Amino acid sequence: MNSDLIGTVILIAYYLLVVVLVPVILKFYFKVPTEYVRKLHHIAYSMSIFLLLNLFSAWYLAVSAALILAVIGYPALLIMEKSALYKKLFVDRQSTLKAGELRKQLIYVQFTFAVLIFIFWGLLGPNWQFVAAVAVMGWGFGDAAAALVGKVLGRTNNLHRYIEKAKSLEGTTAMILIAGLAVFLTLFFYGGITWFPSLLVSILVAPVCGLVELFSRNGSDTLTVPLSAAALIFPLTYLFSSLGL
Repeated sequence: MNSDLIGTVILIAYYLLVVVLVPVILKFYFKVPTEYVRKLHHIAYSMSIFLLLNLFSAWYLAVSAALILAVIGYPALLIMEKSALYKKLFVDRQSTLKAGELRKQLIYVQFTFAVLIFIFWGLLGPNWQFVAAVAVMGWGFGDAAAALVGKVLGRTNNLHRYIEKAKSLEGTTAMILIAGLAVFLTLFFYGGITWFPSLLVSILVAPVCGLVELFSRNGSDTLTVPLSAAALIFPLTYLFSSLGL
């Protein structure tokens, strides 16, 4: 019980300091461009999956912590959005379609974490925890690369009625490459999977991450990419393990 309470304190401190305070400092004091701060913010979100997987003694406590963060954070952000200080300090899109981005992403992220932890820890057991981390890393770093590369180098728009206009072929390519690298490194170092099956899984999963992100709209890739990646990572790692790879 004491360790779980300590884990809760660490998790809350992480969100207050790394997810909230660091982006504010980067934007307000160091004048880092908003898009860079937004994607650092997303990466900070994604890294918190390791805290949920390692600081709690049971899966239901980790799921509860993720959901409690959403329950506390959503109304707090909703109230803060109405202030001028919020618009000055926080990296939140304020257009009609994107208003409230931070609180929406908070709900998406914590719900995604809760689902992944429930499946790959609660249902399948702690030996499969790594799948949740791998899937989230593929989304977190891949999505950041897609946005930043697409914004700086994007020239070829993906013209399709189901694809948002801001997305480009260059951004999608970056998503695939960085998501693949993140999947490989997380599988190898965190999942304890040897390099060859880790490489095979990353090669197969990365294009799926890129394709799903490409057709996801209004920030829904926070849900769709990790869940799609996990749905592929699990059977692949199980198959390769059964084959003795």
